[in-house]
Amino acid sequence: MGKDLVARWWNGTWGRLTRRDVWLAREVRWHVVARAGDSEAGNVLRWEFDTEEDARQMVKRLVQADGGHWREMSSEAATQPPM
Repeated sequence: MGKDLVARWWNGTWGRLTRRDVWLAREVRWHVVARAGDSEAGNVLRWEFDTEEDARQMVKRLVQADGGHWREMSSEAATQPPM
């Protein structure tokens, strides 16, 4: 069974070192994946949660900690999180 992508956020920066992405996905548990940098050289961190509320709190912390102009991506523009 694959993960279901629920939402995705992007900080709006294209730079290789400054780009940030956060995904919210659900398999059996809720998954939050955060990447700093681009898809080729980015550093990826992962967390698992039992509830959507806990997962969304982590997304909120990640987005607020980085500052910038984060925006949630529409389902059409949201890519799958890195493996």
